[in-house]
Amino acid sequence: MISVSKSGKRGRGSDVFVALRKMAISYQMKPGERLNELDLAEQFGVSRTPIREALTRLASEGLLIESSRGYVRKPLEIQEMADLYEARMAVERECLRLAFERASPDELQEISDYLKSSMDVPASASTETLVELDEGFHLRIAAMAKNTELKRMLISLNERLRFVRWIDMENVGRDSTQQEHLKIVEALVARDVDRAQDILNSHISMRRERIVETITKGLAKIYLS
Repeated sequence: MISVSKSGKRGRGSDVFVALRKMAISYQMKPGERLNELDLAEQFGVSRTPIREALTRLASEGLLIESSRGYVRKPLEIQEMADLYEARMAVERECLRLAFERASPDELQEISDYLKSSMDVPASASTETLVELDEGFHLRIAAMAKNTELKRMLISLNERLRFVRWIDMENVGRDSTQQEHLKIVEALVARDVDRAQDILNSHISMRRERIVETITKGLAKIYLS
């Protein structure tokens, strides 16, 4: 049984949602799998109400699909992932543009320090850790843009792309990613917005171009692990 908070209904409901969300993002819920509210309620040791509320929220986030008999995990589709990468590109380009206008010298130093510390993390660290460090870099650019909605959108896109990025990281590694991050920071410091945008475009586009291979390997991992 998965442990949830005993601090009240609201706390339990929040814990259930977070746990189910992690299961959906990591594809512990297999693509097309039908979710049984009663089974999930027993697994979490709660009533069906917080389960139903959590599934409804996950459907609104695009992780589940409502069917005639409840909800199923949304399939892992090439076009959807390509669209998410395209959306990520648009959001990150705008964040980077605004960061050039709004970032303070202290923030530029902070992202430089963050990149240095992340590069010191060994490549043998877990895939989850390496992707988290990668997301942390891009979220710092979003923070420098000082636009709460853009940052919120990027967080949502990161979560929906996370499984694919885990697979990509496992197969490609992070050496090229780290070098691209370094070049973006150098361009930020030099106030070279065009160079920074070009590097960012290449950085995200390469991952989008590998989407078919990545999803094929991702599906193998889901069903063979």
